[in-house]
Amino acid sequence: MSFLNLDLNLLRIFDAVMTEQNLTRAASRLAMTQPAVSNALRRLRDSLGDELLIRTAHGVKPTPRAEELWPVIRRTLSELEEAVAPSNIDISLIQATFRMAMADSTAVLLLPPLVRAIEQEAPGINIRMMPLTTREPRPMLLRGDIDLAIGFFPGVVAQLMSGPDTPIRHERLYTGQYVCVMRKDHPLADKELTLDEYCSADHLLVSFSGRAHGLSDEALAQLHRTRRILLTVNQFFTAGQVVANSDLITVLPFHLLASTGMEKHIVVKPLPFKLPDVYVDMLWHVRDSRSPAHKWLRTQMALTPVKGSRRENA
Repeated sequence: MSFLNLDLNLLRIFDAVMTEQNLTRAASRLAMTQPAVSNALRRLRDSLGDELLIRTAHGVKPTPRAEELWPVIRRTLSELEEAVAPSNIDISLIQATFRMAMADSTAVLLLPPLVRAIEQEAPGINIRMMPLTTREPRPMLLRGDIDLAIGFFPGVVAQLMSGPDTPIRHERLYTGQYVCVMRKDHPLADKELTLDEYCSADHLLVSFSGRAHGLSDEALAQLHRTRRILLTVNQFFTAGQVVANSDLITVLPFHLLASTGMEKHIVVKPLPFKLPDVYVDMLWHVRDSRSPAHKWLRTQMALTPVKGSRRENA
């Protein structure tokens, strides 16, 4: 096969299928029929002498040859797209709707400034919030259920930074620190919090899954200690309300205290053991990387100041 005889449009179709990992979604994105996409892939297979994409129950699986080719093709197509795209786009004229997923506490901090920016700069942009109930938002992004995920995704980000090229992109927004939180007149409020007192107290844990095990339990296990988790909740706002009106104590990122609505009714104590910092990252699909409206949205998220946190580039 000579490169001069290769239909370069087939590479654009290949990129779309690799991005979506699904023929139906790729066809929709390309404004083509699924049979037309399948036919294009067959022609590319014949040209390159490799199966490239194998059908599975959930979509398609790339061959090693496809995984080797895709980063080069994706990079080249992106450079071409950037070269021919209009250099000046008026964000105030763009009409777009984005679905975002984040925890309630993060939404409290980031959405008010975003709404002000939309009102002032991009009146044609709409936001639809989706529930975030997992530390693994990649399937939602791959399926196209959401356009942007923001939260603490340590396992996902570690894989993205060390693994092979994937269609998921990420950017770190800010870094926070965990603290212990209790009501102002709690029996432990006026004294130094020791490890014994911490382990003897009754605890509340914010858990999206309802599983009564968190980072603090992992740290305590290293010290051969345990604690009693009396209650799990799946919202930080609920956690603040419960802790401020009971003898339960909890562990929260310091920058999220404002989102509980109970800052005036709680006391913050340093933890009697070490926990790693909490990182808040933004994840999106490569299909949206060049979208002017999506780039504007990501910029707003990256520029929003969050009290009590620190940014990586600060």
